[in-house]
Amino acid sequence: MTHLHNPRIKVFFFLLWCVFGSLLGSCSNSSSPSESEEAVPPTLYYYTWSDYVDSEIMAAFEASYGVRVVVDTFSSNEELLAKVQTGMTGYDVAVPSDFMAGIMGRLGLLAELDLSRIPHSQDLEPHLTHLPFDPTQKFAIPYLWGTVGIGYNAEIVTEVPTSWDVLWDPQYSGRISMLNDQREVFGLALRALGHSLNSRDPRIIQEAKKRLIQQKPLVKAYTSELYDHLLLSGDVVLAHGWGGPVARAMQEDSSIRYAIPQEGGTIWTDCLAVLASSQNKTLAMEFINYLLSDQVALQTSTRLLFASANRHVRHQLPAKIRDNIAVYPPDEVLSRMEWMEDVHEAIRDYDRAWTELKVH
Repeated sequence: MTHLHNPRIKVFFFLLWCVFGSLLGSCSNSSSPSESEEAVPPTLYYYTWSDYVDSEIMAAFEASYGVRVVVDTFSSNEELLAKVQTGMTGYDVAVPSDFMAGIMGRLGLLAELDLSRIPHSQDLEPHLTHLPFDPTQKFAIPYLWGTVGIGYNAEIVTEVPTSWDVLWDPQYSGRISMLNDQREVFGLALRALGHSLNSRDPRIIQEAKKRLIQQKPLVKAYTSELYDHLLLSGDVVLAHGWGGPVARAMQEDSSIRYAIPQEGGTIWTDCLAVLASSQNKTLAMEFINYLLSDQVALQTSTRLLFASANRHVRHQLPAKIRDNIAVYPPDEVLSRMEWMEDVHEAIRDYDRAWTELKVH
C-alpha cells in the first residue's frame, strides 16, 4: 500500500474522483426532465374513408387511452392499396372494403389479429361472419356494411327503378351519376347483363365495358363522394351509389328515394384491419375494439346512416333509420345480393377496361 503515499498518485485519484462525481451529477440531471416537460404520448395512425372521421369519437379515444390519433383519408380501395404498397405509410389501422381486405391479406400487408384483444368481434351480425374474403376474421373485422343501389328523385323518376337498365334511359341524359369506383361500376353492368359481378371471363368483362361506353354520354359525373349533393341540388335524378349517403339525402328531401334493382347488386362491408407494418399493433387492436363497442358504433351509424356490423346497434336506432331500406335492407333483398371478391389476375382486365372507359 506504500504506493498511495506517492503525491502524483494522490493527485490522479483526486482528479478521477472529481470526474466520476461530475459524470454522476450529469447523468442524474439528464434523467430527470424538468417539471415543464411532458412525455410524448403514443401515436396511432389511422387511414380511413373521408366521411368516416368523427372528431368527437377520436378525441374520446385519445382521452381514455392517453394517446394521440392522426387521421389520413382515401377515396377508393385502389388508392388505399397503392399507398400501403409503398411501405412508407406508417399507418397502424386501415379500413379496406371486403374484397380489398382479402387482397391485402393475401399480399401480406395485414397483420394477423388477436381476437382476444377485440372482444367486440363476437358481436357481429350473423350474415357478417364467415365471409369469403376472410372466413375466420384472421386479418379483418367488419365495421360498417350496406348495399349499392340507385338513389333517385321520385318527383322526376316517378316509377320505382326495378332494373339497372334505367341508368341507360336517354330521357335522363346528363342527369345520371355513377360511382367513381372500378369494381362497382363494372359490377352493376355485369349484373345487368345477367353475370356475376366477380366474373373473370375477359369476353364478359369486355361486354360490360361496351355497355358502359354506350351509357357514358348520359352520365353527368363519376363520383363516389358528391352524388348525394347532386341529388339534393337536382343536378342528377338518378345516382348509382352506396345506401348511406342516399339515406342522408332522404333526411333532407322527402322526394329522394332508394331502390335495389331486381337483378341484384353488391352487398359490402368496410373492415377494420391492422397493417403488418404497424409499430403499435396492440394499441391498434384496442382502437378497433373501441370502434366496434356498442355506444361508439351506435354514434357512428346514427351519423353516417350506414348499418353497423355490431348486431346490438340495429335495435337501438330510431325506427326511421333501422326501417330505411337504404340502411338496413330486408332479408329478401339480401338474398339477391353478391359479395365482391378478389378476382386475382383478372383484375388486369378490369384495370384495362376501366381505363378505356374513362378515356373513351
